[in-house]
Amino acid sequence: MSKQDLLQAFHTTNAFQWNERTGFRLASGRTSPYYIDCRIVLSHPEPRHLVAQLAYDSLQHFMFDLVGGLEIGAIPLATCISDYGYSAQPCRTWRTFVVRKQAKDHGLGKLIEGTFSPGDTAIIVDDVLTTGGSLIKAADAAREAGLVVTRALVIVDRSEQEGQQRLADHGLELVRLLTLDDLKESQPA
Repeated sequence: MSKQDLLQAFHTTNAFQWNERTGFRLASGRTSPYYIDCRIVLSHPEPRHLVAQLAYDSLQHFMFDLVGGLEIGAIPLATCISDYGYSAQPCRTWRTFVVRKQAKDHGLGKLIEGTFSPGDTAIIVDDVLTTGGSLIKAADAAREAGLVVTRALVIVDRSEQEGQQRLADHGLELVRLLTLDDLKESQPA
């Protein structure tokens, strides 16, 4: 299993679409001729396994305790990475957490769900990087809770709107599995 297999999965599941004429509206409000829907990829077991394997390969040498990010997109990504890490050799016991978009208004009123202690280290994950807003919001919330966050992982870096630079400005080193150029160049004829 490889990066090429994951690129192929984006095309066979129609998780990557390209429409120069009408384009697609992104979360940032901008229109782009490219649409990347990692939720589709993560809804299939084989591509989800590929994502987890590639993420594990990219992260296994870093020392951290938790993997998580902003609801809802980071939940399946953090979970599949954690599960893969636990079954891999060497085994990694990365716990997961999720940052709510707003604190609960009942129960304990938590903004972050998961088991952690101040000083634990965390990797923030998200499906696609455009502006970096979701990753930065999740990292800021995690840091406020006492977590140490220095890295962020994405499945696809659009390499647009200076997302990687914005992350760096917030003290986050980017780890990416794929880029928009990878997806465009692997487009079937």
